[in-house]
Amino acid sequence: MKFENVLAEVNGFGKFQLGIVLMMIIPRMTLPFHFLLNNFIAAIPAHHCDISSLDDGGIFRNLSQAERLVVSIPLQDDGTPSSCEMFTKPQYFLLLNTSNITELPTVSCQNGWVYDNTTFKSTLATEWDLVCDMRRLNRATATIYFMGVMFGAALFGYLSDRFGRKRALLLSYVTTTVFGFASAFSTNITVFSAMRFFTGVGLSGISIISFVLCIEWVDIKHRTAAAILMSLDWSVSNSLLSILAYFVNDWRYLTAAATSPLLLAMICWWWLPDSARWLISNGKVNSAHFYLSKCAKVNRREQFMADLKPESLSKVIFVENENRKYSYLDLVRTPRMRRVALLSGIVWFGVAGTYYGISLNINGFGMNIYLTQFIYGVIEIPAKAFIYFSVDIIGRRINQVATLVLTGLCIFCNMFIPEAMGLYRTAAGALGKMFAEGAFTTVFLYTVELFPTVIRQNGLGSCSFMARLGVSISPLIMLLEEAWLPLPSVVFILLAFVASISASFLPETKNIRLPETIEEVEQMRRRSFSASDEKCPL
Repeated sequence: MKFENVLAEVNGFGKFQLGIVLMMIIPRMTLPFHFLLNNFIAAIPAHHCDISSLDDGGIFRNLSQAERLVVSIPLQDDGTPSSCEMFTKPQYFLLLNTSNITELPTVSCQNGWVYDNTTFKSTLATEWDLVCDMRRLNRATATIYFMGVMFGAALFGYLSDRFGRKRALLLSYVTTTVFGFASAFSTNITVFSAMRFFTGVGLSGISIISFVLCIEWVDIKHRTAAAILMSLDWSVSNSLLSILAYFVNDWRYLTAAATSPLLLAMICWWWLPDSARWLISNGKVNSAHFYLSKCAKVNRREQFMADLKPESLSKVIFVENENRKYSYLDLVRTPRMRRVALLSGIVWFGVAGTYYGISLNINGFGMNIYLTQFIYGVIEIPAKAFIYFSVDIIGRRINQVATLVLTGLCIFCNMFIPEAMGLYRTAAGALGKMFAEGAFTTVFLYTVELFPTVIRQNGLGSCSFMARLGVSISPLIMLLEEAWLPLPSVVFILLAFVASISASFLPETKNIRLPETIEEVEQMRRRSFSASDEKCPL
């Protein structure tokens, strides 16, 4: 008897499993909230130099505000007032509309800036004047955050496989909550950046552990449905963020509001089960029997667990060595495991790089930031609906390859659409984003099915690390347009195609039970992942 048999007997997708998914939605809401938070808290509103120092007490005071700006702020090449320069003294002759404004002495802003608070009441830029020469520091806050996410992926991948899913998940809750609220109360940009780094560390744990915990409790038949249901929270919460940011337009309150769902999540944590798969794989059969009994009771299958003794569970999953502690090194010790880890890492890097590359390349829909954010969240839902039906029809591998190829093709087509044809560029970009989201949804499910239970979190952690590396590099790729305008698109296209080629060499996992040990993965080399072979234990 295999664990899948036990899971089928206690109902592998009953009320118990739905309860886990619902409790996971609460903390997972914070993922897009924080991942996309910089779109709002780091926004730079329209601004100009504070010209109060030019008030000479005479003519200047009798001018309207518009006239004061004319005589105090030089114009840029596009005809808009400069954001970072001012005249050394009022140039009253400019009120006569003369065009002779060459060689007028200008200086950088001497007394701070005045900001347009129409859209945002407060942002990092307005709080600490992160504009002009300090603009890069404002952008660096997002990079620092994703560095924390990268570190957290590696850390929590190890902790989850070492100490269990439930305890590692609580640690990620506490870490994110503490540093998330600390970010909102930061007194300077240095403290804020440090707090955001550790917030990213905690959120990475929530991302990978919550997904694995749910999938490990679901049977083969409903694994795809659970994965898609789990991924929908990103798109829905993505749209909800725009609504939240619209009504909470102060960066401190918005940061606190984005973190607050974790307070409820920590309460719900007490009712969460640990992974029975992980418990059995680590020789904790009594704890596994306890949670399986709770599952059977909720799903009204008590009789089966009443007849199954805890000792019998030790035979459900073959444990190579109960005292062995697994680490990231186990991902590369054996030939097949090493191949899976390398190829899946490349796929994750390409998927994440192209997803965020498209987001950076699209100019938007010509609407305000809140409506644009809402549309970008909603547009991902059709992609998830497509994946729901396609992964169980054509399989994980073909689906992964196809979505990546289509993403690359959309970027390729967008290169040849003129800037003037904004609607067509938007349509091509939106299609590319849909396919990129489809690739992201697929790779989460695919990766969980590729790695064995004993190092599943280590595998997902290493892949998530590669993904965040791709996210961090995407802005650097965009800088290549200074050398040749289409070059960033060419690089993103190559990323998508290299990732698709790597995915084509991965084994198919459609309708295959989750591997429990490294030895099972190695044996699959000889069994060639035959569907008939893998279904026989069921």
